[in-house]
Amino acid sequence: MSARRSSEVGRAGPILLLDSGVGGLSVLRAITGLLPHAPIVYCADSAGFPYGVKQEAEVSARVAGLLGRLTERLRPSLVVIACNTASTIALQYVRPVLGVAVVGTVPAIKPAALGTKTGVIGVLGTEATVRQPYVDELSRRFAGDCMVLRHGSAALVRAAEAKLRGEAVDAGLYRAALDGLLSQPGGERLDMVVLACTHFPLVQDELAAAAPRPLSFIDGADGIARRCRQLLQDARWPAARPRGRAIFTGEMEEVAPLRRALQDFGLMDVEHFGQEEGR
Repeated sequence: MSARRSSEVGRAGPILLLDSGVGGLSVLRAITGLLPHAPIVYCADSAGFPYGVKQEAEVSARVAGLLGRLTERLRPSLVVIACNTASTIALQYVRPVLGVAVVGTVPAIKPAALGTKTGVIGVLGTEATVRQPYVDELSRRFAGDCMVLRHGSAALVRAAEAKLRGEAVDAGLYRAALDGLLSQPGGERLDMVVLACTHFPLVQDELAAAAPRPLSFIDGADGIARRCRQLLQDARWPAARPRGRAIFTGEMEEVAPLRRALQDFGLMDVEHFGQEEGR
């Protein structure tokens, strides 16, 4: 880490997490488990939701622009891109320019390959994530002796958002998402599912209940939390964690049904951040 980044980490500014919606709360949960006194600011780019159906250039521009404004305003100790799609597309562009350490979220293909007993693993993510060359590279490096099946599901992202709003979700949606993997050649032997979207751990119980047979699910949240703790080992935190803040870029009327869920994750204060702010 550069001297500038070390200085940023040492001042114990907040940890800033970014996702297009509430999926990154699964990463937040793991981080606060290891760093319970760290100040947290969670940004949901709800005006750009969902990232997973957008073109790469649009995602990269949104993420870079928003993180640039937020880091200037908040002076975080660390930035976590709590979104697989945004990380696989934009991480390489934002890391050199933000002046603060950035942790990304990538599909947990390596631990899945180590854990499979059948040699067949599935990568369940957004359409944008599963088509990225980065996933090809991870599969080549860490799962070269495995069959890696992929399926993208935008509907599952919306199901996770709906669940946190307290809305009912048709169980058939979860079955359909899994069938996108299991119906492929080799799917009958699949035993490990990589949840390659941060929204998906929020509905892991529903996916497990919908599976036609026992499957193991894995995601990268715990690894991200350990990396954050490593980078922030010299940070000076307050004796008690401050109230967590949630920032939304979209219409605030849509946030009201999420307030209870946000509070359950320690995000007590909710505010709006428009395109013109931070400039």
